[in-house]
Amino acid sequence: MNIVHVHVHIKPEFMAAFKQATLENASASVQEPGVARFDVLQHDEDPAHFILVEVYRSAEAVAAHKQTAHYAKWRDTVTDWMAEPRQGIKLSNVFPPDGGW
Repeated sequence: MNIVHVHVHIKPEFMAAFKQATLENASASVQEPGVARFDVLQHDEDPAHFILVEVYRSAEAVAAHKQTAHYAKWRDTVTDWMAEPRQGIKLSNVFPPDGGW
């Protein structure tokens, strides 16, 4: 499993539009065969802070995701709405051994 937590801080005036664009991207992403999970989380205490939890079945699936039209549309649409560049943190699954997905 290849797991990425993407932290995104959005300018307050773009939060609703960001949510909509991100939900469209997530809905398309979970249809990809290499995507095991794609969660969109919003911080309770800092609503402008979102975390995308992306779980891929392989490194190839990560690369394939970045080639999709829905990812390109999302990336190009939301970049100017960010208060700072997004940060992706790559993680490795420790338990359960098969990822549980």
